[in-house]
Amino acid sequence: MYKTIEELVTRVDERNSDGTVSELIGVSIDKCFIKSVANTNGTDLSKYKIIRKNDFAVSLMQVSRDGKIPVARLEEYEEAIMSPAYPIFRVKDKNIILPEYLEMWFKRPEFDREAAFIAVGGVRGSMPWEEFAKMKLPVPSIEKQQKIVNAYKIVTDRIALKQRINDNLEAQANAIFSSSAPDFTDLQPIHNFGTVITGKTPPTSVAEYYGNDIPFIKTPDMHGNVYITSSECSLSKAGADSQKNKYIPENTVVVACIGANAGEVALTSYIAQTNQQINAIISKYPCFLYFSIKAHTVELRTLGEGSSTMININKTSFENYEIPTPSDNTLQQLEHKLNIIFSAILHNLQEIDRLNETKDLLVTQLSR
Repeated sequence: MYKTIEELVTRVDERNSDGTVSELIGVSIDKCFIKSVANTNGTDLSKYKIIRKNDFAVSLMQVSRDGKIPVARLEEYEEAIMSPAYPIFRVKDKNIILPEYLEMWFKRPEFDREAAFIAVGGVRGSMPWEEFAKMKLPVPSIEKQQKIVNAYKIVTDRIALKQRINDNLEAQANAIFSSSAPDFTDLQPIHNFGTVITGKTPPTSVAEYYGNDIPFIKTPDMHGNVYITSSECSLSKAGADSQKNKYIPENTVVVACIGANAGEVALTSYIAQTNQQINAIISKYPCFLYFSIKAHTVELRTLGEGSSTMININKTSFENYEIPTPSDNTLQQLEHKLNIIFSAILHNLQEIDRLNETKDLLVTQLSR
């Protein structure tokens, strides 16, 4: 049985009139809540909307441009506040539809595509609430919904567990690195540790240069993880070959060198190429370099500051930057210890990727 969203939910417009709620959040394009970084000093928070646990919030602005509707269910807090621009709603009757099931439906790529199509005629590609509320979804029995939700939760809980394990492993590796720091009595430029390559983008006008053969890494692919295990864009073999000497092997250190992400670092898990916003270091000591660069992010960013309005760390400045270094023997021993932990981190990330594929499959099969 199909029902419209407006049959299943009710809008909520509860204001923070007494100003007691101060946790300000928003909804990201990835359909999750994020803490607001806005300076609220002097802001009248009484006009903001209160959102409570299991409530939904949605942004209906620029839907056709982004191709997605930022919509999420609140789990992290019992209550928070949001900008009045966000429509907030909650399930009318949990005996008819589970909030978790509705959330899964909102995560379907088909839902985003349908919404983007509807929003094309809206002002600036936005979607009126009335159009959003008319969208339909299948509503099976509550027992079937619960089975679907349970299966989804098993997968998401496993992903969260693996991520926590990786956080602990990285902390352990960082502790080993930091405990060795007193032995870093020498200074060596980054280029002494291997070959530095700045990426390049093939002409986008040449369609045959793009395909599914060689991962093409950009700064958003770094995701804050130790390893990059996937990329949004790929090149064809012809496109990659057109970029002379731009191939980088697995376990290459990649460092963002432009913009707000400058200084962010990760390792590759496959043969790839990068765009011009990344400096890559092909080295025998990727784990050591990973933590060394993380420890000097602020200093590296200053290399790109100047008259330009955007940070831009050029290759020469980057490869000549000196980092504290131990003796060769100590460096080899340290790299060996770190590599054991990094291998475990990569294994977990690859399992997370497989679990995410399963999770996405569960979401896409909701209408079947």
